[in-house]
Amino acid sequence: MLAGRLHPATRTFALEEVEAPTAGPGQVRIAVRAAGVCLSDVHLIEGMLTPQHLRGDVVTLGHEVAGVIDQLGDGVTGLVIGQRVLLQAGEEVAGVVLTRGVDYDGGWAEYAVASRATVLPIPDGLPFEEACFIPDAVSTPWAAITSTGRVQPGKPVGVWGIGGLGSHAIQLLRLVGAAPILAVDPLEAARDRAVAFGADVALDPGAPDFARRLKEVTRGRGLDVAFDFAGVPAVREQAAASLGLGGRLVLVGLTDQPITVTNGTLFSYLRQQILGHYGSVPQDVVDLVALYELGRLDLSRSVSRVLPLADAEEAIRMLSEKVGDPVRIVLTP
Repeated sequence: MLAGRLHPATRTFALEEVEAPTAGPGQVRIAVRAAGVCLSDVHLIEGMLTPQHLRGDVVTLGHEVAGVIDQLGDGVTGLVIGQRVLLQAGEEVAGVVLTRGVDYDGGWAEYAVASRATVLPIPDGLPFEEACFIPDAVSTPWAAITSTGRVQPGKPVGVWGIGGLGSHAIQLLRLVGAAPILAVDPLEAARDRAVAFGADVALDPGAPDFARRLKEVTRGRGLDVAFDFAGVPAVREQAAASLGLGGRLVLVGLTDQPITVTNGTLFSYLRQQILGHYGSVPQDVVDLVALYELGRLDLSRSVSRVLPLADAEEAIRMLSEKVGDPVRIVLTP
């Protein structure tokens, strides 16, 4: 079968013909129907991220995966051949959290194997192209909002970086009742999208009147929570400076650069906090699928492009260079 393979030691990515996997005891094999292309995949190829628990010297990328069960391993119950499912982005094994498409083979392939615990049935009305990226692209901002950020209804919140995760964060913040919702991005198209997804105000971070406008929008109190989805030091410094009394800065975007708090005394005086965030837990994905079934989530606007697996290298380039300002590019075998 065709698979998108990363060789971490050399940071080389290539489409290769490999043997199709088979489901072992307690496992399920799915025929992949859709797999998301995430900025984390780009970071893996470029070297910002490195697999920590990979056995071997090559891995099939793709942690956002949906498809149809076509093989059941021994001991698997509660699932049937032909069932529509998505795969959780990772799992905990012997106290270690392993990520699909990073620490073991993922879904940029015609077939993917998953342990039973990571397989979640999806409703017939949920397209594969939307289901695949609920784990991570939707569940990560959801967990950042509800667990790490502890966002409360009626409180002012800011989102820096309106890309794949930030766009969903806007929609989800609207869902939990944050108000007002402030979106910050240097790209006009991203700001327009933020408003379409539910932001009350969208600002250019480089605008000379940025601080004045933020103060105006929050009625002088500053932000209760600021989310960095960009992973850029300058963004984090601006977001931290936008916090109010007891405000929390949640770091979701990944970077290997240090963070600077310009006025440490004021930061302490206002009892502000900086919180790291990564990923989500399986229940978050379960809850989001339920919210979709209830009509509370619209993910159709998030699918920017659908490309064949054979064009994976082009998809990586498009996301890295922000061609067309994509929310999610999806690969189909």
